[in-house]
Amino acid sequence: MHVSLTPELEAIIKNKVESGLYNNASEVIREALRFMELNQDIVMQMKIDLLRMHLQTGENEIANGQGSTLKNKEEVSTFFDGLRS
Repeated sequence: MHVSLTPELEAIIKNKVESGLYNNASEVIREALRFMELNQDIVMQMKIDLLRMHLQTGENEIANGQGSTLKNKEEVSTFFDGLRS
């Protein structure tokens, strides 16, 4: 298997091996994958909690009159075009 990594990820792996905690890059990757597998439920819950927090912020802004009313597709497109620029 061949895996492409960013220079930043390669540096992290290299530093872990150089620290003496791991014998080679494969050990670092295996440990990271095990950690990810064991903690994916926690990470997913953290993402859901963050999304709920952002939704609550939006609901609060709307309740305080800070929202925008978009009445048709053109207004929606214009709104999102403004966000992109």
